[in-house]
Amino acid sequence: MGPHSLPVPPLPVQDGAPHTSVGRDGRASKFVTFSRDGSLFAWCNGDKVSVLNVADGRVLQSLDLPKTACLEFSPKSSILATWQPYSKTQESAQGDPNLHLWDLQTGKCLKSFYQKKMQGWCPTWSDDESIAVRNVNNELHFFENNKFDTIANKLHLQKVTEFVLSPGAQPSKVAVYVPGSKGAPSFVRLYQYPNFAGPTSALANKSFFKSDKVTMLWNKKASAVLVTASTEVDKTGASYYGEQTLHYLAVNGESAVVQLPKSGPIYDVVWSPGSAEFCVVYGFMPAKATVFNLKCDPVFDFGTGPRNAAYYSPQGHILVLAGFGNLRGQMEVWDAKRYKQISKPQAPDSTFFSWCPDGEHIVTATCAPRLRVGNGYKIWHYTGTVLHKSDVPSDAELWEVLWQPCAEGVFPEKPIRYQAAPSELGSAEPKPAQAYRPPALRNRPAASSKLHEEEPPQNMKQPAGGERPLSRAALKNQKKREAKKAAKQEGKSDDVQDKPPDPLPACPTPTPAAAASGDPETDKKIKNLRKKIKAIEQLKEQQATGKQLEKNQIEKIQKESQLLQELEDLELGL
Repeated sequence: MGPHSLPVPPLPVQDGAPHTSVGRDGRASKFVTFSRDGSLFAWCNGDKVSVLNVADGRVLQSLDLPKTACLEFSPKSSILATWQPYSKTQESAQGDPNLHLWDLQTGKCLKSFYQKKMQGWCPTWSDDESIAVRNVNNELHFFENNKFDTIANKLHLQKVTEFVLSPGAQPSKVAVYVPGSKGAPSFVRLYQYPNFAGPTSALANKSFFKSDKVTMLWNKKASAVLVTASTEVDKTGASYYGEQTLHYLAVNGESAVVQLPKSGPIYDVVWSPGSAEFCVVYGFMPAKATVFNLKCDPVFDFGTGPRNAAYYSPQGHILVLAGFGNLRGQMEVWDAKRYKQISKPQAPDSTFFSWCPDGEHIVTATCAPRLRVGNGYKIWHYTGTVLHKSDVPSDAELWEVLWQPCAEGVFPEKPIRYQAAPSELGSAEPKPAQAYRPPALRNRPAASSKLHEEEPPQNMKQPAGGERPLSRAALKNQKKREAKKAAKQEGKSDDVQDKPPDPLPACPTPTPAAAASGDPETDKKIKNLRKKIKAIEQLKEQQATGKQLEKNQIEKIQKESQLLQELEDLELGL
């Protein structure tokens, strides 16, 4: 949580309604948080920590904790955890406990711990609060039923640095990460509480090298974990961002490396709320985005674009691909079931994105300290219209924006609509970017050169009839053939003008491969040409990662346009 320069912490705006304020004591709020169901709201103003009942505005608890820097509610809102920076004094060489757990019914402190690091400061609870876990000196300490005076169980693994407790009902499972050392690989293991004893107690195990840190992500059903392993430095020199790999582990013991077709960093990995699919944004810009199933097979490829993040709606029926940070804020809103694009708004300079629990609205914000100018937020409908806009005065800063959470099931999934929602502020569809042309070339025909080879969306599911999806080269040739046939039918030249894009385009689906010509020699030539083109694509990918190619390999790449032309001529003759 970051400090707010606003005099009071704002409650979130929903459906464009004006916000209300709490705690009118004239002090700036430094840290705020909601309970999981949105019924309670807590904040610290540098003097006290206050807990408010959102429904009626009553202050339930006021705790004298001026140095508090972090706040967190337990899942069922029975406990408030507070943390302040650890410090030593002349009176106490060891210092005082700085992590406190407060009973919200009585206001009494249940337990205080020493917690020097801010990272991982808060205990992790199971959803029913029957289990709480802390990482203490390479051990996981488990507490039961919020009784923190007694350690109910321990999991000891040498140098455990990360753990994630599973969501959902009992039995609880825990994923743990141990970094490699002295030539030994790093590994992630899955356990079911409290079965920790014995070498065969782990539900699943995955070992890997090239890992300085990991991010572990359970799906909602607690049946599988995605592990993004990262190194700080890419020793091949191919990436400024280091090197990342993505691993899949399931509680049934299955594990796999998720094969990503494009080289480059992994920007984001998200599970669908249905737990049967996950989306990965990856590769050198323009980045690719692909949805995979539980077999780690690609289901749908969104092609390439300026994106580095993905966000599923709480109901899982809409997926937003976005490019924030050093990108221009383009958002692609997709129907996650039919894989049809709904809208393509743009929110420049956004540093924050969040779905409203209703699955209908989105907030984007420009916040400090990432950006200290132009602070403010916008409320969007997923069809691309801006419903509400709020700008912070130039002499103030916006540090955080939060939706009020709601209990699961309050907002059921609604049918997706493609018509833009009405709004006085209109939509924010980006205007087509025009490439700069020097004055001497402005009256001449435009060149067709592109900075990047763009890849269109492609359905990766196995089509009915057993035909495999077409390769990139085959799709490219298919488009050329269709354009030439259309030109001949209309009696026009080959430079066919593209139709204006449909405002709600459906994703192209692959068509079956071209039929055989009937001539064995011609079919053999086509097969050989496709094989050569595929090999050239692989060489180009290797070259993009920084691999030094041999002279004969470079000569092969130089022949690609010639081979593509030969293949096109043969296929047009069919």
